[in-house]
Amino acid sequence: MGVAPAADPPLGGTVTTHRLGPLYVTTTETGPLPAHTSLRAIANLTRDDHITVLLQERGSVIIDQNGRRTLLQPGCLAFTDPTRPYTLTCPDRSRTHAFRLPAQWLGLREADRRRITEEPVLPDPQTAALAVPFLCRLADRAGTYGPHLRPLLARNAADLLATVAAERLAQDTPRPGADAAATLLRLRIKGFIEDHLTDPDLTPGTIAVAHHISVRHIHRLFQYEGTTVSRWIQHRRLEACRRALGHPARNPPALTAVAHRYGFTSYSHFSRAFRAAYGMSPSEWRTTTALRDLRR
Repeated sequence: MGVAPAADPPLGGTVTTHRLGPLYVTTTETGPLPAHTSLRAIANLTRDDHITVLLQERGSVIIDQNGRRTLLQPGCLAFTDPTRPYTLTCPDRSRTHAFRLPAQWLGLREADRRRITEEPVLPDPQTAALAVPFLCRLADRAGTYGPHLRPLLARNAADLLATVAAERLAQDTPRPGADAAATLLRLRIKGFIEDHLTDPDLTPGTIAVAHHISVRHIHRLFQYEGTTVSRWIQHRRLEACRRALGHPARNPPALTAVAHRYGFTSYSHFSRAFRAAYGMSPSEWRTTTALRDLRR
């Protein structure tokens, strides 16, 4: 990252980074300062697929990215797109935390990742109000946690950020040309799906009955997003299973138990779908995350 002072006075500030398993926590305290990411830095950062979430604790920061200018004030979160250059401007003394984590931990599709980077998340929503104090304390104490606690805290932070992202996406106003009523109905259906992921009888038909609409209408709603309701259900179930399999535990549940818990009646179908989505079997995922956590 390239850094240059905003004015004649000498540059002053501190940057500290701590690693909690796959989560990197960087805290920057600085006076007036513009900074920019270079194409070389972006190439290095994006060798592994990740997302960086900025949390403003004190002062303010202006983010210029994707042709948009965002003012990040105390208590605000911003999901940034690491594949594009951006400029950070600090008009006064500020303290900013950056949380860099694997993108797959947030369970966001590519289209949702683009949308989530467009606007900051204000501290008013209920989940953000819960997440901000936890993340600030996590950043302040990141260097004090023992090796066995770090991966667990990283996953707790990722789950909180995934919830914040889901809430932010649910509050999006309809895009130009979209039907507002259809958008709201689609969001209600997605919420219904989240509440019933463990129900093996969750199908387009049962969703249609619960919302007093036709199955054809449901298919039209999800076609607008380039998917189907059945694919969406499977995507959310796989994400729930992936998170459950990745959580460290002394006595982890059986793979079949996790699959059945989230509505998969056939383990073989679950295993094939998991491999297609993540490039490895459920058992390989569990082993890989466990070994990675032990190394860190």
